[in-house]
Amino acid sequence: MKILVTGGLGYIGSHVSIDLIKQNHDIIIIDNLSNSTLSVLNQIESITKIKPNFQKIDLLNKIDLKSFFNNHNDIDGIIHFAALKSVSQSTIEPLRYYENNILGIINVLDLMPRGIPFVFSSSCTVYGSSDKQPMNELLPFGIPESPYGHTKQICEKVIQEEYNTVSNFKAISLRYFNPIGAHESGLIGENPTNIPENIMPYLTQTVNGEREVLTVFGDDYPTNDGSCIRDYIHIMDLSNAHIKAIEHLVNIKSKKFLEAINVGTGNGVSVFELISSFEKTTGQKVPFKIGKRRPGDVVISYADTKKAFKLLKWKSKYSLSDALSSAWNWEQNK
Repeated sequence: MKILVTGGLGYIGSHVSIDLIKQNHDIIIIDNLSNSTLSVLNQIESITKIKPNFQKIDLLNKIDLKSFFNNHNDIDGIIHFAALKSVSQSTIEPLRYYENNILGIINVLDLMPRGIPFVFSSSCTVYGSSDKQPMNELLPFGIPESPYGHTKQICEKVIQEEYNTVSNFKAISLRYFNPIGAHESGLIGENPTNIPENIMPYLTQTVNGEREVLTVFGDDYPTNDGSCIRDYIHIMDLSNAHIKAIEHLVNIKSKKFLEAINVGTGNGVSVFELISSFEKTTGQKVPFKIGKRRPGDVVISYADTKKAFKLLKWKSKYSLSDALSSAWNWEQNK
């Protein structure tokens, strides 16, 4: 199949691109390079021995996007990652997040070929803060804790409206929990161009001496050790879920299909437990300090993954130790 990967040079998109190539799919990557670099193309080529077709396109530029689809009307499916993704940054620049994330998906849905499978990169942030743990897909959207989470809710609603009004539309929204880790080769991993917003690259950069100290945002939450609890999933498990999703949409006979599916491990791990596990796994000491709570952070979030196994025959196979070891391996090799 020929698969379009929007945001394909980002952390998650690049790993999914590698998996798609490994499974003999032909891919086209578009990315505006706002939080990635062209060097990722070389990393993908080093691993797969194939340099994917790439075009620098901003999804907000409808003229360029229309021209792209006019020249690539043979695409068999789309996996849509392209978005701004920092919870904390979205509380500082909310309008930028609403414009980029919502207009981006609207333009793709408006201009893409009709009837091809569409996999959307959603997030567990759509649930907001919930007392019900683990979170399952039957939970209604909660009050969003951040503009980022709100954009994901709106994007899912846009997809729902497209499904309601278009006769041949098949889509899956994958609600990620917290991806960490790197490809087993150590040749590619999470490497944000700006100050890391996710915990793992900040942690590994701190241990590697690039940063002075890791800040744990809050130790007074109502959890066993006072830190937030998250569901940390290995990036390669998450990548595999996308392959399962796009293949599921291709193989089903119905012209209309729409589901939202959690992608996590089903295990809640606190920030302090994550630090302790990293130290045990790698033998490296993590210098950290306690900071104030960060706007937009929920207290507890981990996944009920039964639906992913039922529909996609997918479940996570990598351990937390596997993910932490791969993240450290990448940090040392990059």
